[in-house]
Amino acid sequence: MTADPRIARLIALIRAAWSPPPGAGRIALAIALGLVCHAVFAAAVLAMIAAMLFGLSESLGRVPWPWALLANLALILQFPLAHSLLLTGPGGRWLARVIPGPHGATLATTTYAIIASAQLLALFALWTPSGIVWWRAEGTAFWAICAVYAASWLLLLEASFDAGAEVQSGALGWMSLMARIRPVFPDMPTDGLFRVIRQPIYVAFALTLWTVPVWTPDQLALAVCYTAYCLLAPRLKERRFAARYGDRFQRYRDTIPYAVARRSRAKDRPHAQ
Repeated sequence: MTADPRIARLIALIRAAWSPPPGAGRIALAIALGLVCHAVFAAAVLAMIAAMLFGLSESLGRVPWPWALLANLALILQFPLAHSLLLTGPGGRWLARVIPGPHGATLATTTYAIIASAQLLALFALWTPSGIVWWRAEGTAFWAICAVYAASWLLLLEASFDAGAEVQSGALGWMSLMARIRPVFPDMPTDGLFRVIRQPIYVAFALTLWTVPVWTPDQLALAVCYTAYCLLAPRLKERRFAARYGDRFQRYRDTIPYAVARRSRAKDRPHAQ
């Protein structure tokens, strides 16, 4: 088996789900939630990539102006507000009850991923464009910026993998139910991009907002609001990590910068204990 704990953990979960214990109802529920989760997740990612590629100048929203301003503001706010609320203690307990019956707690991470993906899908599919385009890259500039945009998305993919692909994608819940095991969350992430900065997911997400080839008032509003969220929201996450991991997280925080990388000696880089 591979020595990389990120891959080993994922492979072990897939193997357990691939040979599930008997239980037709449990297996059917797990598969159904898994299909919904990954379908909505894929649709949300594709909608986000496509919408920002055009600077939010193309979307399905058709709310009349000036009411569109309020509708777009609601779409911007609904994701960070719910995203942060669901990560609190009461939010986690609510997630465990969304799916009725005995499996709600096991499926909580899958439920969370479905809700978050649906929120992002709504944001980018239902946005009402202003119709104003300030700047659109052309020729070589277009392809160069698109390359940087793609690189930002690859960074986000890598950061999500480093944090635990099974959790970030929602697979942990439904695969654990399939295998009839208790969901085991990844340890405090310190490998990959987490060796460079403490919040690579948020930083990579912010980079996708600013590396687009089309600029509109819509894109600027989204980029400013969500960059502020990406810089502030992880503070709440770090409070949870400090409470959960104690001195171990404190040593990690003292060594690794928050969002901007700096040169550091190899011996100072943290490793999972």
